[in-house]
Amino acid sequence: MPAPSRLTWPKSLTLAIPTLLVTLAAAVLSQPAPASATAGAHDSGVLAVTHKSPFNCGKTFYANNWTGGHNPEGSIDWQDYGGDDVNGETVRATAAGTAYFYDAGSTSYGKWVEIRHSDGTRTRYAHMSSMVKSAGSTLSVSQGTAIGTVGSTGNSSAPHLHYEQRTSGGGMDTSPTVEGVTVSLGQKKAITSSNACGGGSNPYTPEGVCGSGYAVIDSAALTGGRTYLLYNSGNGYNCVVTLKTSNLGTASAVSAFLEPQNESRTTDSGSYDYYAGPVRRDAAGQCVRWGGSVGSSSYTSGFEHCG
Repeated sequence: MPAPSRLTWPKSLTLAIPTLLVTLAAAVLSQPAPASATAGAHDSGVLAVTHKSPFNCGKTFYANNWTGGHNPEGSIDWQDYGGDDVNGETVRATAAGTAYFYDAGSTSYGKWVEIRHSDGTRTRYAHMSSMVKSAGSTLSVSQGTAIGTVGSTGNSSAPHLHYEQRTSGGGMDTSPTVEGVTVSLGQKKAITSSNACGGGSNPYTPEGVCGSGYAVIDSAALTGGRTYLLYNSGNGYNCVVTLKTSNLGTASAVSAFLEPQNESRTTDSGSYDYYAGPVRRDAAGQCVRWGGSVGSSSYTSGFEHCG
């Protein structure tokens, strides 16, 4: 049997192999590293979104990035400053994004919100006494949109706002920057808010104030606002809320009332930042009189929407 023939390379290809290998190696080295290899470097980077204070324009509170048991380390506790009590203050988005609403009950963060920003970073706002949406809801927010109020829910010993800035990978930024002021570990700084100083639209909606199941069935314009009548077909209740369109974020006179026919009137009135109400009454099968006011402008309906 003849010996098998030997496969031989053309001389020109043999000479070209070293050059080809060098070219391929250079191409491989020039490719970007896979996402998993760069994640750590990205997580430790500086947050790209610019954050304002989570409070009303002109409000000053302490941002306390304390060490020694704070969990997670690097988060800020917003606390009283001078004679200003942070409890009950409106909490605002420090930057635009999508807000996710949660409720951990009497544990952990209590009532809390996470806002996911356009660059993948996140902020968290915890221990709130109330939220503008129910747990499980989402809301597209602008910088300055109200998301709740300061409280002491969850694992909290006193009213304050727990605040975090997190990278897109979920890691903590342990030296967060708010209003251009960096608060590093162990620091406590008084910061004045420039958030929501430009006015804008009311961040609340009638449905959001009255709650799940309510739909607007009537409304009336006021100078500086609008009053709304809503109905919940599931439980037979009406709800009235008056939303301001001027002097937003500043306490001023506003009211809302609801009166089922042949029954007493229920009214909510006071100096409020954004709205009066909700005033809810069982009115199944009844006519109702409703209305509200903003400043000196008021509206009162006749008895209507019967049934």
